Amino acid sequence: MSDCIFCKDLPKVIENKEAYALYDIKPITKGHMLIIPKRHQITVFELTKQELEGVFELIQKAKELLLKEHKPDGFNIVANCGQAAGQIVMHAHWHILPRYKGQSVDPRVVIH
Repeated sequence: MSDCIFCKDLPKVIENKEAYALYDIKPITKGHMLIIPKRHQITVFELTKQELEGVFELIQKAKELLLKEHKPDGFNIVANCGQAAGQIVMHAHWHILPRYKGQSVDPRVVIH
């Protein structure tokens, strides 16, 4: 899709055949990353099994990278599906949020 920001050639941190990862331009926490399937679909529910496997392979690799670079104490993995759920970019993606001891976590906060 030509007007989708995630369908453009963005600077990738890691990638595989199905997806790529990059740092969020408006990070909620230090090291906040996005995992984005290469094929344009609006929500994660439209992805194929192969695409989901590729995404979760990158989630594992992103976790290893973030542990090495930022040493977080935990993680949140979030996918907003639809505007009512807080999705702003209408291309399926996951947020990986490194979490640190002493940082407050409000589960009601919408991840954009």
